Amino acid sequence: MKIYEDAFRKCYQWLVEEGYVQQEEISTERISRWLGMNSIEMWNSFQPDLDEEVKGIASNKIGEEMLKGISEGKAVWYDGTEEMLESLLTDGYKMVILSNCKKAYKEQNWKNFRMERWFEEFFDCESFGFAPKEEIIQAIQAKYPGTMIIIGDRASDLKAAKPVEGKTIGCSYGYGSEEELADADLTACSVKEVAEKVRLLTKA
Repeated sequence: MKIYEDAFRKCYQWLVEEGYVQQEEISTERISRWLGMNSIEMWNSFQPDLDEEVKGIASNKIGEEMLKGISEGKAVWYDGTEEMLESLLTDGYKMVILSNCKKAYKEQNWKNFRMERWFEEFFDCESFGFAPKEEIIQAIQAKYPGTMIIIGDRASDLKAAKPVEGKTIGCSYGYGSEEELADADLTACSVKEVAEKVRLLTKA
């Protein structure tokens, strides 16, 4: 949200000024619900009747603003994230990321946060034609075989675990609702709890 809300609001103002949408009050809470969706899902949720070409332009505008925000140092991780990742890496876990983001966003984050220190690879959904995570994750498991623990804050993360018979950790500190995470094997209430939950699932 540190970069997404500002990027969305700038794009929304452009849509209003160009006459594509009517001006309305959009709350921060509503904007936060789109985090974790891919761009197709987001626009179909927000403005399903908007022309597809306009959706594409608007999506690119948001993406460009977010990349700018990352390069300016406005994007931040939750406190304790690096320590948690270092702990799991020390324990020998292999970690990859699967995100409903675009390729450029993935690459900017990978570079900016030097994510190669912890992660084997970062998979973006754009490179898979914005397919749902439950399809993409099967390609990931073929490359990284073994038991998978899927960690995330949205229903799409938990759904991704089913085709690979993975275990799940729902992150209640994120942007998903309580209902979305109800079926998670375990719940982490903060980043600092994630490593502990991973170890518990590994032992189970």
